[in-house]
Amino acid sequence: MHVRRSSILLLLLHLALLAPLAAQSSVLDTRNLFDIRQAVETAVSPDGRHVAYTVFAPRPFTDAAGPDYRELHVYDVQAGASRMYLGPKRALYSLSWSPDGSIMYFMALLDGSGPAQVHRMRLDGGEPEAVTRSATGISDYALSPDGRGIAYIATTPGDAAVTEWKRKGFDAQVYEELNPHANVYVLTLGESVARQLTKDVSVFDIEWSPDGNTLAAAVAPMNTVDQSYMFKRIHLIDARSGVLTPLVDNPGKLGKLAFSPDGAKLAFISAVAVWDSKEGSVFVVDVRSPKPFAQLRNLHAGYEGTVVDIAWKDAGTLYFAAEEGVDIALREVDLNGKLLAAPIAPGTLVFSSFSVEKGLFAFAASTPQHPRELYLFDGAAPRRVTTLNPWLANVRLARQERFEYKAKDGLRITGVLIYPLDYKQGTRYPLIVDIHGGPESAYQNGWVTNYGNWGQVAAARGFAVFMPNYRASTGRGVEYAKMGLGDLAGKEFTDVLDGIDRLDDMGLIDPKRVGIGGGSYGGYFASWGATRHSKRFAAAVSFVGVSNQISKRNTTDIPWEDYHVHWGIWTHEDFAKVYDRSPVKWAQGSTTPTLILHGTEDPRVHPSQSLELYRALKMHGKAPVRLVWYPGEGHGNRRNTSRLDYLVRTMDWFETYLKGSGKEMPPALPDYPVGK
Repeated sequence: MHVRRSSILLLLLHLALLAPLAAQSSVLDTRNLFDIRQAVETAVSPDGRHVAYTVFAPRPFTDAAGPDYRELHVYDVQAGASRMYLGPKRALYSLSWSPDGSIMYFMALLDGSGPAQVHRMRLDGGEPEAVTRSATGISDYALSPDGRGIAYIATTPGDAAVTEWKRKGFDAQVYEELNPHANVYVLTLGESVARQLTKDVSVFDIEWSPDGNTLAAAVAPMNTVDQSYMFKRIHLIDARSGVLTPLVDNPGKLGKLAFSPDGAKLAFISAVAVWDSKEGSVFVVDVRSPKPFAQLRNLHAGYEGTVVDIAWKDAGTLYFAAEEGVDIALREVDLNGKLLAAPIAPGTLVFSSFSVEKGLFAFAASTPQHPRELYLFDGAAPRRVTTLNPWLANVRLARQERFEYKAKDGLRITGVLIYPLDYKQGTRYPLIVDIHGGPESAYQNGWVTNYGNWGQVAAARGFAVFMPNYRASTGRGVEYAKMGLGDLAGKEFTDVLDGIDRLDDMGLIDPKRVGIGGGSYGGYFASWGATRHSKRFAAAVSFVGVSNQISKRNTTDIPWEDYHVHWGIWTHEDFAKVYDRSPVKWAQGSTTPTLILHGTEDPRVHPSQSLELYRALKMHGKAPVRLVWYPGEGHGNRRNTSRLDYLVRTMDWFETYLKGSGKEMPPALPDYPVGK
């Protein structure tokens, strides 16, 4: 009897360890944040009867370290039920349907070897089938309108001489110069050999015309990140001959392309000028015009928002989703730029893309109190049709709201504010200021808690969290975004300080216990706060951040983007100004304890930026400083272990210096809450 009872107890203990730790907690903590599943991508079938969607599935810490998984699910609209088609432990993306709605297409690496390929899977079941067998990785694809062929983008196979060179042990790399072009190929389904349509240019995005004779393409001279950011221009490709014809010298950054149902017009999301930091306005061009640029129309001139997705409703009307401050709206606009309706008003849901067929919209959307789920909308109120995290119903979450205030110069600033859990009016709390990257980005008032944003995890520990959309952020129109040009960490940063002062005036925060953190441009702001404005901050966390603008501009993979949309000058034109906006200049005497974290393979902000800040603070500062490297990680962490490490370390840092005595740094080796 004793043995049997012990066995039962051991079994129960084992089951408890296997269960998500979130189910055992009444608040959201660092570990159970990694149990959250979220909808990611949606695709409505052409008949409107099914919705394919992917689900972000966290990689268990019992697996080898790596990126998280994405599963394939399908929701049957009539039956009101979902079915998993591929998963668990798969990773797939870029969903589409055959014209008759019987087959799903997606990109994935399913066999564990070789580059990602386009696959398909029948709606009525069966195993996935590889459609392409490209020797190099495929970056984008589009199924032809008749469903008989597929166009895809892949790089040119390696030069035979280079391959032989490497075989003999010569592995020297020539930077950028030998980057293979990204070409367009067309494959007739059922055949094994694809036709190459382009050469000597690089193509980044493609879209079929409705008649299947033409592809609209975003084309740049070289295959680099900077070229894809700044120099993509719209061309038309004859699907038979491969003849490449320039269509529009679009102004600056370029986003999604979409042919009208009759094929006469092409809509696209674009910047309004080369200095515009974000592709956020909708343009329409008459494809058949002999002078298309003369026919180019900006449908969003003067609009105070940033468009993130588009689709045609009919030949004269477009749907678009846009950031509007901290909200997302779904609207309609005609070809004269007149706003016709707002099917989904601002403040309803937060989403970054949508799919629509037969009047049925599908999107992965969140709210302030819940991560992304699959939502459908057919003219009535949007309805949530999945429950991916039932355990969250038992988790207490803090109050979160839109926060608006005025900067000292009178400019209206918006952001997101999360109150401490169990907030009591009249009590002053420690504050974490969470700065978004970009700066061409913005926080929306949806689910804002993830490995890189402390959100509800910090609130559960008694912190207030302030997430400002300072000037130069998106969501407020072109002029607002332009306010940061040539004034990095100037009035942008003053907006942050003004927001902190407003929270102080409200009696919500303790101004002596304010921390600042963020990644990329947010890391730059954190470094700037820890140095130039050290007296204002009791702790700082800088992740993949900039510390020396002079060396950063000469080591980044986006120098042209940095010049056109951020500075407007080259360093040699005003050396003093560029150095003046560098945290390392102001590191002497810093009294802000600073945690610095960086991926060793970051091409955007070279890891030496963090080393420079560390050395400057270590030698000349007056507060604790720590530098943490993430081997193999780039501009942000992909592996689950790196993400958990980041979240645990940063929360420990804020706990120590905003709530604790701060006499000793947190342990160099954290106690990771992943079980035994």
